This record gives sequence, C-alpha cells and structure tokens, in this order.
Amino acid sequence: MIEADKRKAIFLLHQEGLTFREIAERLAISRNTVRVVVRQQGVVPPSTYKVRTAIDTDLLRRLYVECGGHIQRVHEKLTEEEQIQVKYSTLTRMLRALRISTTQNLRCDRVPDEPGAEMQHDTSSYQVRLTDGTRMRVIASLIYLRYSKRRYLKFYRAFNRFKMKCFFHEALTFWGYAAKLCIIDNTNLARLRGTGKNALMVPEMAAFSKQYGFQFVCHELKHSNRKAGEERSFWTVETNFLPGRTFESLEDMNRQAFEWSTSRLENKPQGKAGLIPAKAFEHECGYLTKLLPHLPAPYLLHERSVDQYGYVAFGSNFYWVPGTDRGEVKLIEYSATMKIYRARECLIEYPLPADGVKNKLLSPAGLPAPQKKPHNRKHPTAEEERQLRATAQSVSAYLDFVLQVKGTQRHEFLRKLSVLSRKMTSALFIKSLERAYKYRITEIETIERIAALYLSEGTEVLPAAQIDETFLEREAYQAGAFTDLPDLSIYDNTDEDLAQDDLEQDNDAEDADE
Repeated sequence: MIEADKRKAIFLLHQEGLTFREIAERLAISRNTVRVVVRQQGVVPPSTYKVRTAIDTDLLRRLYVECGGHIQRVHEKLTEEEQIQVKYSTLTRMLRALRISTTQNLRCDRVPDEPGAEMQHDTSSYQVRLTDGTRMRVIASLIYLRYSKRRYLKFYRAFNRFKMKCFFHEALTFWGYAAKLCIIDNTNLARLRGTGKNALMVPEMAAFSKQYGFQFVCHELKHSNRKAGEERSFWTVETNFLPGRTFESLEDMNRQAFEWSTSRLENKPQGKAGLIPAKAFEHECGYLTKLLPHLPAPYLLHERSVDQYGYVAFGSNFYWVPGTDRGEVKLIEYSATMKIYRARECLIEYPLPADGVKNKLLSPAGLPAPQKKPHNRKHPTAEEERQLRATAQSVSAYLDFVLQVKGTQRHEFLRKLSVLSRKMTSALFIKSLERAYKYRITEIETIERIAALYLSEGTEVLPAAQIDETFLEREAYQAGAFTDLPDLSIYDNTDEDLAQDDLEQDNDAEDADE
C-alpha cells in the first residue's frame, strides 16, 4: 500500500506537468501505480472489504453468552441450528470486531488531585535477607494520601482481613484524619463480589470503614493506574527503602519503615513540583474527615481452657492466667497485645511476643515465674540435632536424608537416635549410621541390629565399664569393709560335683518319702 504522503506527492508532481514515466523513475514505483494514484487524486481509498455473510449482531451476542464464550460451539450452533454457513476464521474476526470476544479497553479518566478526596491502599510481597543470612518473606501494606503524598508503611508475615483493619486503625489514628474514599484493587479482603464500580463490599469491612468516615472503592479490572500514586510508592520502597538497609528482625524492619515513611519522606520534596507532604497535609486537614477520639481498636475473640497448671495456649506460646480456677476464659487479640477475660473481668494483659517466638512460657512481668509447666508444651529437638550433626559429617548426611523421608516423625526420631548414640561408642555409632545411609534405612530398630552385628563379628570392642574410684572413700563402703567375707567356695566345685550333690539330695528325698 502506498503511503498517504507519497500519494499526495505523486498527484502534485502530476499537476506540475511531470509525465508518468518521470514520476515513476524519481519515486521508484511503477507507471501503473502512478496512473492509479493520479486517477484517485492522491487520496487513500476506503477499504473495499465487505462481509459476505451478514449475521445479526444480537444473535452473535446471544449465542456467545449461551455457549459460555466457547467460539467453536457458537460456530456449530450457527451452522447446524441457524443454517448460516460461515467460516470459523470469519466468525472469530467478526466477534473481535464487535468487541464480543475481547474486553474493550476503555480510556481512563484523569482524576484531579483534590484535597481530602481520596486515599489509596495496596499490598506487595517481598523477599528480605536478614543480618543472620536467613531469607524472610514479608508483605508490605502501604496507605497513601493522594493530594498531600503522605504515606504509612508496615510489613507483615501474613496479611488477612484482621491485619488489614489493624493497619488502617494504626495509620489513620496516627494521622488523625481520613479521606472520603479509599481506592483499592479487587481484593477479597474487602470485596464480597463484583468488580470495579459494581463491587459489593463485605458488610464487616463496610461497617469498619464507616467508623472512620471513608468508603472502600474498587478500581476497574486491569486499571491499576487508577491508583498510580500507590504503585509509585511501592517503586519507591523497592528503590529507596529496601536497598542499603539491614534488618535484624521483622520488628526492626517495621521500626525503620515507620521512621522512613512518617519522618523522612514527609519532609522530602516530592515530584517535579517539589511538594513537601508535611506542609501539604497541613493544608489538606481542612478537607479531610477528622477521626473521633478513642476509637476502639479492631480485635479477634478466642475461647480457651485453662490447663491444670494455669496456662492457656495461644499463637504457639503459653500464657499464665492469674488465680486458682481453671475453666473457660476468653482471649481478646489486638494488633500488638492480648487480654484474658473471665466473666467480663480482665484478668491480665500481655504484649504479643516478637515474630518467630514459639513454645515460650509467658508470665506477668515483675512476678516470679510459675513453677509448673503446661502439660502439652512441645519439646523441641534442636539441641539433639546439633549434637548429632557435630559427631561426624556422615551422621549429618544421614540426618539430611532421613528427615526428608515422608512419614518420619522428626522429633521422636531425633530423640531415639540421640539416646542410641549414648549407648555405644562414637566409632560404632558412626559406622552403623554409614551403613544405614548406604542402604537407605530409616528404622531405629534396624540401626540397633546393625550395631549388634558389628559387635558379634568382633569388629568392635565393647567399651570398658567406667568405675568411679572414689567409692573407696564412701562411708557406706568403709562400714561394709569390716563385715565377714562371704563363703565363695561353692563356686570352686566343678559341674560334675554339682551334679553328684543334686543326685544325692534326690535320693535322700526319696528315702524320706518311703
């Protein structure tokens, strides 16, 4: 196809008196093409393609919905039921042209930055390496005021509906204000069904947002640029907060994130206009919704039973309950604390332990720790495993193999293996595990038989008994040293003498019976 500019040039050159041959030679095209373009007066002709088979648009839409979007079935119904002969490729092109089989990408509206109009919220997942070398997966939750560019950032190990409410409560109470709308994606944490403008919020989340004076609004599908400020904020997290910083734990990471988002960024010029969020927020406060004082924090209710030692289990840890009663108690979980209630009376409040703390006994600060321990407390085997691996490299290789076998009870196996290691010499234990690793043996009983086999073959010497020579100084030993010596002469008789004595005793017994 000849471009429009070249067509116009051909027509103008012809009007200036150049022949078809001269125009063709200068523009390197054929004379027939020049004739056609001149005949069309240099205008691009409209498309001459015409649909040979006319199909009603409403019919296509109805069949497409009935067939659930399967175009091959639509083609069969057209040819068999409607008696309309059309090629499959033609049908797919018609469905695309009518925007039936493809989603129509509409243009986004440019929403102006109005003070107090909206805020935006989203989450993003990251892999972070801690100072001890371990990698930790975290989920970043960030809320963003569109007009003043103010941000609040916090990281979580897991993010659910309760964590979302706790984050909003923490961020909005820190600001003291909330915008009228909160733009979110089509997340199931807040959305019940529908998408975009047709989204219906979960009643729980709708009631929660009403307390703070804002409303959740979902953007349209694939229109994440509707909250472009939020997306740009995560880019700033990836390029400005995470690089060059070290984190000891999740708590240390959140401490640095709080200082970075609420102090450092608020006084740093943003964008080409050099807007400072702290100053812009002072102007925006007059348009935002001021929060009511003393808003109740989100919480979760749990029911637990106090065991015989006075503990309740919660979150992989054990909390001591004051008093002497057992029975049922209610646990109120907040973002950072936990309260224990009985009969509407708050017995005690505990701060939630740091991330990764498990199997720990928690008691009130300033009071002596309870002597008794909960009966269902788990006993980890990290120390047993460390000692076994330190025995030899072959033992560590065997543990790597056996702990990956499905069905292996990790803690029970490590405890039994640790006990077995103390029943024999290190050389025999290592040699037995090397043979077990060679033949992929995972049963403790089989390892014991392997050790017994080595002993029976004489390849191993039984360890000598360890005798504490200080027994000579014991009072009980010295007192017994002056007693009469036992008569051990009976052990000097041979087996024949013992047999003769037994025979004589039997004869004496028979004579007595007669």
